[in-house]
Amino acid sequence: MRLWSRRTAVLAILIALVAGAAYGTLALTDDGPETFLVTRVIDGDTIKLENGETVRYLLIDTPETTEEPVDCYGREATERNRELVEGERVRLERDATDRDAYGRLLRYVYVDGTMVQAQLVREGYGYVYSRQPDVKYLKELAVLEREAREQGLGLWGACGGQVP
Repeated sequence: MRLWSRRTAVLAILIALVAGAAYGTLALTDDGPETFLVTRVIDGDTIKLENGETVRYLLIDTPETTEEPVDCYGREATERNRELVEGERVRLERDATDRDAYGRLLRYVYVDGTMVQAQLVREGYGYVYSRQPDVKYLKELAVLEREAREQGLGLWGACGGQVP
């Protein structure tokens, strides 16, 4: 009986180790609780992570700063994104599409439980940009955009109410 208990215990430990290793691997590429350090903000809707991956925010667009001329409110959107995420650990959530044509991860990004996309849209630094099938939070973000537009926040007041 004692031998059976040891075998059972060893088997249980091995199963737990294998399951843990599998979960850890999935957490790096799936929607697990893993967090990643943001090492650089590229612009208002794109970041670079400690693991070298580039992440493009799903469901929003911000005025461009990577091309000349810089879009109205582009510098402000980039700076606000920097304030929100640079040097922070972020949690990533996937929708239907894993990567875009440039190889960037497409994700919803969270800092301390707050969706960064929602914060940027709410404050008028970005606007809704949807592409099927990645529309998980489209309705919520559309409401935030409408409210920011009606209040003339951010780019809606500074850029004549027009998106670039």
